[in-house]
Amino acid sequence: MSFNQRAQAVPRAEKWLTKYTWAWASWDWGQAAINAVMITFVFTVYLTSELFGDQDHASLVLSQALAIGGVLIALLVPVTGMRADAAGRRKLWIMVNTVLLVLICAAGFFVYPDPGFLWFGALLIAAMSVASEFAGVNYNAVLNQISTPATVGKVSGFGWGMGYVGGILALALVLFGFVEPVFPWPGASTENSLNLRLVAVFSALWCLVFALPLFFVIPESPAASGTRIPLRSSYAVLFRHIASLWREDKNLIFFLLSSAVFRDGLAAIFTFGGVIAAGTFGFELSEVIIFAIVGNVVAAIGAIIGGRLDDAIGPKAVITGSLVGLLLAGAGVFFSPAAAGFWIFGLLLCLFVGPAQAAARSYLARLIPAGREGEMFGLYATTGRAVSFLAPALFGAAIAIATPLVAAGQAQRYGILGILVVLAAGLALLLPIRAPQKTASDAAA
Repeated sequence: MSFNQRAQAVPRAEKWLTKYTWAWASWDWGQAAINAVMITFVFTVYLTSELFGDQDHASLVLSQALAIGGVLIALLVPVTGMRADAAGRRKLWIMVNTVLLVLICAAGFFVYPDPGFLWFGALLIAAMSVASEFAGVNYNAVLNQISTPATVGKVSGFGWGMGYVGGILALALVLFGFVEPVFPWPGASTENSLNLRLVAVFSALWCLVFALPLFFVIPESPAASGTRIPLRSSYAVLFRHIASLWREDKNLIFFLLSSAVFRDGLAAIFTFGGVIAAGTFGFELSEVIIFAIVGNVVAAIGAIIGGRLDDAIGPKAVITGSLVGLLLAGAGVFFSPAAAGFWIFGLLLCLFVGPAQAAARSYLARLIPAGREGEMFGLYATTGRAVSFLAPALFGAAIAIATPLVAAGQAQRYGILGILVVLAAGLALLLPIRAPQKTASDAAA
């Protein structure tokens, strides 16, 4: 059964920006606080600070905890997604995992600034990444419930855009309310790191409040089959499904592999962007935060525009164009001699990241066999985790190679080339893959 023939759980309207779209995207707006505030910019920085002892040791502990979380995600998310598909409990598991995510996040309040709490804090961060991924797999799978083949690109882009903006706003509130408060209040007290521990409570509440529209507006998905999959048989069923896909639709398998590579390059742009801004171009911390906020606004705009292009010209064209744009903008950053160049080409990188991320999601949504959305988005997460070492490894390798060959303090710039290699490899793997076919309904839209 093709995408446009599927029976959907949500009533369709001519306009794509419906209450279902808003409710769905609101979840991404809320969950972005977990990624932006807790996992990326604020709480992990607190956890790896000198308050918890040797900073190198703290970073090592955090990386070990995240590695454990990554293994659990790779092993479990395809099976949990497949079981949710079969039972018709997609929204239920979004709710369960979101509430679990909120509780884990709020527990960060009890991570006191003492080395004895280091492992507790690191395991909380890892648990947040696992719960977020579990919820995200079924969240992505809802995309086909609330869109048509003619609107899936716009809806996916809108969701990504809402996530960027939600993260920006949450980060700004944390910065000016807790970290560098614009006016004194008890929650901004730095005694015993109260302000940073309260950031965990703020992020938990932010996530929960903005998840509520999805809980109450989006209906539950229909069961894909009349039988439930016993837990003990889940992996056997999953491997049979993958073998069947290999026989029937190698295109989908190849897309999962190619997208894993270029998505790792996309993630590295945000992971190492601030590092390059500070280390290579001399940005102060405040300048890095300002650039991050502006960059996420640009990425949100790019995701929304890219979503419209996705429905007009197809997701493969959007991804291909975005990857080419990223390669050119990345080269611009590499050759830029001063901070002004980083602002120009760095924001161009942000502009192209959003469309590539959103179109990758809609590309997969167009290829997924009916009733297997959770399973396939679970594999999407797993393949991404399987190659997530590529960009960091090549970033470091490029710096190591350049160090004895260039002047002191100039080697970090060459790490950009390592990221560009990953993006180029993802583009090369994507080009031979067959694009999703446009239907008559697509053309009429």
